[in-house]
Amino acid sequence: MSTEQLLNRALGAYLGFACGDALGATVEFMSPKQIQKRYGVHRDIIGGGWLGLEVGQVTDDTQMSLALGQAIIDHQGWNIQAVADNFVVWLESGPPDIGDTCRRGIMRYRDSGELYGLPRDGDAGNGACMRNLPVVLATLNRPDCFSEWSLQQSHITHNHPLSNAATLTLGRIVNHLINGLDTDACKQEAERLIGQHGEFAYSPYPGKASGYIVDTVQTVLHYFFSTDSFEACLIATINQGGDADTTGALVGMLAGAKYGVGQIPERWLKQLDQQVPEQIRQQTTELIRLAESL
Repeated sequence: MSTEQLLNRALGAYLGFACGDALGATVEFMSPKQIQKRYGVHRDIIGGGWLGLEVGQVTDDTQMSLALGQAIIDHQGWNIQAVADNFVVWLESGPPDIGDTCRRGIMRYRDSGELYGLPRDGDAGNGACMRNLPVVLATLNRPDCFSEWSLQQSHITHNHPLSNAATLTLGRIVNHLINGLDTDACKQEAERLIGQHGEFAYSPYPGKASGYIVDTVQTVLHYFFSTDSFEACLIATINQGGDADTTGALVGMLAGAKYGVGQIPERWLKQLDQQVPEQIRQQTTELIRLAESL
């Protein structure tokens, strides 16, 4: 695969992630019935939602990913303290939303200097998985670095076997897609995850889309594997409601990597706050360049 093809898929993943975040945020915490009653089928980036977002505004999913990506770029490699420092700067900037587990972990680091929290039963949320794409991009050719960096950034806020396993699995799937592997390779990764942790089984789909990492991954895998276009995949996922900004972001990441940036609807890219795609394009180019040098 040429660098141009690789970049197209990588950019598709990152821009798809942001589109899913902004699209899903409008219907976060709503049920499918509530979404249908209010919007029919929600299909445009219009802001609003429980956070009262501006049109095209993204949430913590994209903001934390950009903070993580910038730390990698600034240090031309891995510096976990720089990642944590960027999370602190982000926390103190007054973001529109931050999950309780993320807040607790970042504040622990800020106040005590402790980078990693102890394992906690309550850490099985999706907050570490949702922000890991920059690590994937920077380590496309280094699976050893991918695992180490992914778990280190995860444990700043989330230290739980299910969170760890999901973060690594979705990262490997998007790696396969960016590198041009087919859906069968992705399904093998999903089956490996289910073999290790049976609760992730997604067929038949249980129909829950909460911030619990199991519900999140089941939703993402179900709609990714059962749809045939970027737009259909995203719309089906976010209309399931629940933690729709994160399920939307993660499925947008996978679908963007599979179908390429050219399949992302132009109206969604135009509806985004334009600072976001500008940052994403710059980061993607630099992270892929770094991946080729590692």
